[in-house]
Amino acid sequence: TDPLCRQKVSSLCLTNTKCVNVPKTRRTYCKKCKKHQPHKVTQYKKGKDSLYAQGKRRYDRKQSGYGGQTKPIFRKKAKTTKKIVLRLECVEPNCRSKRMLAIKRCKHFELGGDKKRKVGVTEVILFSNVCMCSLNAV
Repeated sequence: TDPLCRQKVSSLCLTNTKCVNVPKTRRTYCKKCKKHQPHKVTQYKKGKDSLYAQGKRRYDRKQSGYGGQTKPIFRKKAKTTKKIVLRLECVEPNCRSKRMLAIKRCKHFELGGDKKRKVGVTEVILFSNVCMCSLNAV
């Protein structure tokens, strides 16, 4: 149970699981340039909630003082995944226009990861030899 061997096992397991792998650049249509251009791809992330939005101010005012929780807390969550949204940015220096592109739901999402190769018998044998060597060393 060498930590190095365990690390190799976990990295191989991660590469063999089903995972959506999207390249970091994509050639697609830009509305501003009106032609296909290379775009930089990043994953969209929700921004921090504003403390001064009307709903938040109203909720905080209602919550203040005595009386406990005033509004219902949602507990019947049905979905286990979220839809992945890609943020595409045109790499043209004069353009730099951004747009969102939603893709399907997935549990594992990877941006610009290694291309998946077929796992052959030689890789499995090589992997077992590496583990045996590290186990023998201990």
